[in-house]
Amino acid sequence: MPCPGAPSADPLPISGHWGHQGGSGRAKGQMSKEQQLRSLRGALSRQGGPAAEHKTQGHGPCWGPAEGQSLVSRLLAQGSELGLELVFVWNRDPGRMAGSVPPSLQLHSLTALGERHPDLVVEVAHPKIIQESGAHILRHANLLVGSPSALADQTTQQQLLAASHHWGHAMFVARGALWGTEDISRLDAAGGLQSLRVTMATHPDGFRLEGPLATTHSTGPRTVLYEGPVRGLCPFAPRNSNTMAAAALAAPSLGFDNVIGVLVADLSLADMHVVDVELRGPPGPTGRNFAVHTHRENPAEPGAVTGSATVAAFWRSLLGCCELPSRPGIHLC
Repeated sequence: MPCPGAPSADPLPISGHWGHQGGSGRAKGQMSKEQQLRSLRGALSRQGGPAAEHKTQGHGPCWGPAEGQSLVSRLLAQGSELGLELVFVWNRDPGRMAGSVPPSLQLHSLTALGERHPDLVVEVAHPKIIQESGAHILRHANLLVGSPSALADQTTQQQLLAASHHWGHAMFVARGALWGTEDISRLDAAGGLQSLRVTMATHPDGFRLEGPLATTHSTGPRTVLYEGPVRGLCPFAPRNSNTMAAAALAAPSLGFDNVIGVLVADLSLADMHVVDVELRGPPGPTGRNFAVHTHRENPAEPGAVTGSATVAAFWRSLLGCCELPSRPGIHLC
């Protein structure tokens, strides 16, 4: 699928093997703990396409290119020393891989990914990849979802969970810009999470909006474009709601229908993405509620959908997958 609103759309599935030897010529014998955790035979797929023909509000690179190009470059440069083996890169337009991806690693159809025997496929481009190919990927490999806004669609989430359990593969979800993911999950699991609200603010040029939100214009220096359940936001801001979607997955007792997402266009934030996470827990002996408020300022190129720190966070999520048990279901990393 093309990535609307960007001159080049690059989703990225990665795949690999961990917990056993991968690739020819690798030394046999017992690996160190770090090698066992990070022995990943990886296949990276980056989607391309005539994205310029599908422009939406705003300009700038799509989430996919920043993440995808960074991961491909790092895996090619550092993969061997980390025990990671890149086994394929896929792009809808093979020409976009010329000069940057060795021909032997280029995959021309995702339907053939099973021939590369991936263990992990990583997507970082657009929720349509998850909606259209997620179940097929889970038939062959574990999946690291970089666009969790896709899971706001109940049918998609149910289909992927069914495929995960049927084929015995894990569905990892990158936390992205969500700060305090583990704390949110622990409080939710203990039954103490009463409310969760995620506000994402940036310059209007940093948004890639669809549907009715695409025609919404800023009315002043700071305009609230949306405030309500995350499920209602994701279809119209698929590339700007992934942090909120991760929050909904971290707090299943609230989920997409009860975690509140707020999207704010702020003319003063030309080179920054700001994410505020506010949660409330149970009252204490004096009647005051437990509360946490985090404020994250992430530098970004003007008009960019992804901040610089989020690219680094995704790399850590990839490495973190190797430290988690490979079992069916959804797991944040």
